Amino acid sequence: MASGLYLTLLMGPMVPVPVPKVLIDALTSVEVTVASGQQSGFQIVFTLADRSPLQTLFLLMGNSPVAIWRVVLTATVGGIPQVLIDGIVQHHEVAPDAMTGSAKLTLSGKDLTALMDLQQFPGLPFPGMGPDVRVLTMLGKYAAFGVIPAVMPILSPDISVPTERIPSQKGTDFAYINQLASENGYVFYLIPGPLPGSSQAYWGPEIRVGIPQPALNVNMDSWTNVESLNFRYAPETAVTPIVYIQDPLTGTTVPVSIPSINPLSPPMGLVVPVPQRNEKLTDTAKLTPAQALMLGFAKATQTGDVVFGDGTIDVLRYGQILNSRQLVGVRGAGIAFDGLYYVDSTTHSIKVGEYKQSFKLKRNALVANTPFVPTRAY
Repeated sequence: MASGLYLTLLMGPMVPVPVPKVLIDALTSVEVTVASGQQSGFQIVFTLADRSPLQTLFLLMGNSPVAIWRVVLTATVGGIPQVLIDGIVQHHEVAPDAMTGSAKLTLSGKDLTALMDLQQFPGLPFPGMGPDVRVLTMLGKYAAFGVIPAVMPILSPDISVPTERIPSQKGTDFAYINQLASENGYVFYLIPGPLPGSSQAYWGPEIRVGIPQPALNVNMDSWTNVESLNFRYAPETAVTPIVYIQDPLTGTTVPVSIPSINPLSPPMGLVVPVPQRNEKLTDTAKLTPAQALMLGFAKATQTGDVVFGDGTIDVLRYGQILNSRQLVGVRGAGIAFDGLYYVDSTTHSIKVGEYKQSFKLKRNALVANTPFVPTRAY
């Protein structure tokens, strides 16, 4: 790979190990996609010579007694390693090329949440457990795969008396964990690393605060570190959720409007447009007031963004990997669009001698509300 960029590939049944040199030499390209609120995915392409033993090896993967083949991909930029994906291979494809005598082999898969989506456990009871404890219990099954739970407590514990009601699981672990996250206004995703073979399973509110990544510079001559960057202002996408809270004494239902700026969605600019539409969340009256408000906050966060950006960077020029689900600064885009953004998704595209990323940004306001943004990592 190019100077300053090193790629490490581990692969194997259940426990990944460094792949042999012949496989690294056959590596053509890698693509990894990480998006907010979605499973991370990967695609690895190899070019194999005709009658290569590696073709037989990968074709046997589907008939192996160990059905789970794990892949860990680590990129080292500027001497700092970062795990891009820790997942499992879901399918592979071989496309022979009769003209060149070689073949293209493509491995595709998702992160370890795909492992959580394989087996169903319908009716599994969780007596005397709140949603956060249930999530911790389910995630405990995957400790052998290096999955470390990072479960945030819910604001309003919902613990049923076992003699009255015992909550039970519906579907797979992944489906049920996502259902519990949605019911409490939370999100669920895996963060690979920091060490190869380990992942953090985050279950909690979407975090839009923290230390920003180095700024994306545009129209700044030699300081420009992006290849392209475009913005779109779409105020019509913002929605004001209306939740209904029922008084337990009188049975009266009270509608409550949730502003676009709330504890889960702090203002990321000075000018916050007023949402043009309302959306009623009619299924909230049966919930506790805290649960109803959390659902309203989550809905307002999901629909409150009005500024969207997309672009591409050369990672070596940028100086580090741009991470999804974190903040990043923008400079040189003009008064309306400069400032901090939430990185909604990134796609890593790696080839021999090249590492580029495409990304999508979003925020809920115009005009920067900070006097400056970080231009380098701290």
